[in-house]
Amino acid sequence: MTVMKKLFLLLALFTAVVAIAGAWQPDTLGDGYEMRYVNQGKDYSGDVRSTIIRKDSKCGGKRGILYIHGYNDYFFQKEMGDRFVDSCINFYAVDLRKYGRSIMPGQKKFEARDLHEYYADIDSALAQMHRDGVDDIVLMGHSTGGLISSLYMHDHPKSDIKGLILNSPFLDWNFKGFMKKVAIPVFGSLGKLFPRLSISQGDGNGYQQSLLKQYHGEWDYNQDWKVFKPEKVEASWTRAISKAQNELKKGGDIDVPVLLMHSSGSVTGDEWTPEYQKNDAVLNVKDISKIGRKLGNDVTEDTITDGLHDLMLSAPKVRENAYKSIFDWLRDKDIFN
Repeated sequence: MTVMKKLFLLLALFTAVVAIAGAWQPDTLGDGYEMRYVNQGKDYSGDVRSTIIRKDSKCGGKRGILYIHGYNDYFFQKEMGDRFVDSCINFYAVDLRKYGRSIMPGQKKFEARDLHEYYADIDSALAQMHRDGVDDIVLMGHSTGGLISSLYMHDHPKSDIKGLILNSPFLDWNFKGFMKKVAIPVFGSLGKLFPRLSISQGDGNGYQQSLLKQYHGEWDYNQDWKVFKPEKVEASWTRAISKAQNELKKGGDIDVPVLLMHSSGSVTGDEWTPEYQKNDAVLNVKDISKIGRKLGNDVTEDTITDGLHDLMLSAPKVRENAYKSIFDWLRDKDIFN
């Protein structure tokens, strides 16, 4: 075989691999969910990719939701996706780079040095939705995904996105006094010079116990992707979060209707107690309310009694209230006309 033929064969093989990597394939959730990877090039740690997950609604038409997960998370909330699909709304989600389905060998999970890094992941998913004929789009974010999606809307005032749903958005650090005013800012400032400087988040796993079926919850998920024991966080990640939060605290720039949802209370402590099953165990709901109400000129705040941090993983009656809040808001604001 000539050198030229070998080169052509290698090129064909490479092209086939790229095509397969970007092709739609059945997702692990089954039941009509499918996924595909999106090559996002390289960053400071090497190759990165995002993952788009979708499920079409037979009656969805041009209507669609794009869901952005939180920290130490990925899209696994099949019930939530099904609720939108059954309500004639096409459902899409993105596993951000270095999260969930998008994790590549050797990567540090959840790593980020600037939340703007995720814009390409969101843009890729939005472009896919438009290619699929889904043009009336609402962005939905949970926790850190709520922070990212809020920042995205803040930075894209001319976007054609029609609304923003926030499920317990990470708009402020859940600390008080010295930790909030001194320790976090100082540690974050070190991230510019020492991006990989890391600090422990402690050993608390009460929130995970409130979710997992093997403990006190009703859910199963991939614990390699949504880990049971908190990972160390880097100074650069802390800096990125603080910068985004500080930008949003100026308030008022999001010009689409916003639905701000959060639990009725918060719980603290390293060990699980029954209070973990009816409170936000991650964030301070008072901070969410105070900052969230100022995100734009059309913010609807809804307190979900006894909700968990991820409201869609709360007890059945509680999450029914959360779904009612979402669909009532979509109707009342005439989001999808």
